[in-house]
Amino acid sequence: MRWDNLADNRAKTAKSGEAALFAADAVTTRTFDTPEFRGITFHEVRARSIVNRVPGASRMPFEWTVNPYRGCSHACVYCFARKTHSYLDLDTGLGFDSQIVVKVNAPELVRRELGSSRWHGAHIAMGTNVDCYQRAEGRYRLMPGILAALRDHANPFSILTKGTLILRDLELLRQAAEVTEVGVSVSVGFVDPELWRTVEPGTPSPERRLDVVRTLSEHGIGCGVLMAPVIPFLGDRPEQLRATVRAIAAAGATSVTPLVLHLRPGAREWFMEWLGRHHPELVGRYERLYADGAYAPTWYQRRVTRHVHELAAEYGIGPSRRETPRALPGRGEPQPPLDGAEPTQLTLL
Repeated sequence: MRWDNLADNRAKTAKSGEAALFAADAVTTRTFDTPEFRGITFHEVRARSIVNRVPGASRMPFEWTVNPYRGCSHACVYCFARKTHSYLDLDTGLGFDSQIVVKVNAPELVRRELGSSRWHGAHIAMGTNVDCYQRAEGRYRLMPGILAALRDHANPFSILTKGTLILRDLELLRQAAEVTEVGVSVSVGFVDPELWRTVEPGTPSPERRLDVVRTLSEHGIGCGVLMAPVIPFLGDRPEQLRATVRAIAAAGATSVTPLVLHLRPGAREWFMEWLGRHHPELVGRYERLYADGAYAPTWYQRRVTRHVHELAAEYGIGPSRRETPRALPGRGEPQPPLDGAEPTQLTLL
């Protein structure tokens, strides 16, 4: 493993014009011999910036993200963010699941960057790279400080998660919702227990995630569901889609938005290896379906989306609609992070 490409190297910075994300000599590696963290290594770093601009080519309807972690113990075999581990020469397979980078100073950085006169108060999305409520958050507790900073600056934000730990911060979410727009979405692509156990082995079950939707709704925080991913040939049968949408509606979700599996480099190799072990008969079908790139053909995506929307209408819910972010008064246009760096993060979709 090396951290050279992120190290505080003056010569490299001058040559590339890019500031380092953190200093290589500021990495502390820890392991914890407890059942929930056994086999996981944590690399604690002090990041140089935390409010990151989304690449211009992204399909996302937001421009800024905060990601306090790299790597994810959810171990979803399809996770697009696996490629980001290769930037640190970390393995994108098992290493992504078990080598977790923790930006331990994330809360103080968020507060500092939101307090800058150069910050406009734009919408900030969280959980768009890896889950900010993965198991590591139970130990490091970065999100309470981040949420408090967003609340104190009345900065609109959204969270996407598969983690039930978000309920720990229910009061902070409620307080923030009193002063700014707060959006919460839970990811539930299917409710099939066997499919869940094999493709999302480190996540809470779909039923527990839907309990999060239910609890948030009962406390006045509307929660949508990102029905993602819809996995071709494994989770896309009409009866499977119906069962999932029915469960989402029963949990009180305000919206449901389907997203078909996409396989970017890094994730594609890991997923196809998993597919060859568990469903070898589907390898050829996947190679044909994804022959043109990371995304399934438009006709297939539209068919799934239309079916899910029809089911959602039948059960009384609809596709998500993002509210216009509220800007803080008297601020200028959004600017890069304070240190002049403009690192980018991949986005979920």
